[in-house]
Amino acid sequence: MDNITPEQARTALYAADSARRGVAGEVGLPRGYWWALAAGWLLLGVLGNVLPPWPAGIATLGFGAGHAVLASRLLDGRRRTDRLQVSAAVAGRRIPLVVIGMLLGLIGLTVLAALALDADGTDHAGIWAAVLVAAVVGFGGPEILRVVRRWVRA
Repeated sequence: MDNITPEQARTALYAADSARRGVAGEVGLPRGYWWALAAGWLLLGVLGNVLPPWPAGIATLGFGAGHAVLASRLLDGRRRTDRLQVSAAVAGRRIPLVVIGMLLGLIGLTVLAALALDADGTDHAGIWAAVLVAAVVGFGGPEILRVVRRWVRA
């Protein structure tokens, strides 16, 4: 260790920082989370269309509570796979905020899509809007999270 040149030290520090950024880039939520969220989204779209408003509202609150319980363990992004669990310092503390912001954006997308479809005269606009957003969540959730994390530097 005594014979390390400054250039070797810089190279070693750069390699360690690159490895840390690579692991931090892998932080996220498991693929199953996104498909469960998509299924719940679709179920809420159907229930919102076939049930009277108050049971649909109760179902929405139940979905929110269930999501909160499930996501409370996953939202830190540290356990995306069973093979790796990173420290909170590497994962970053803003991932829960990013995911919640993403969910709020998806809610807005669902409402806008339902309003647009309804204005166009589509039958069951809420269901079709839910199908659209569920497909986006199921197929693209991890990628969307990765992009949003990069945008907000989380």
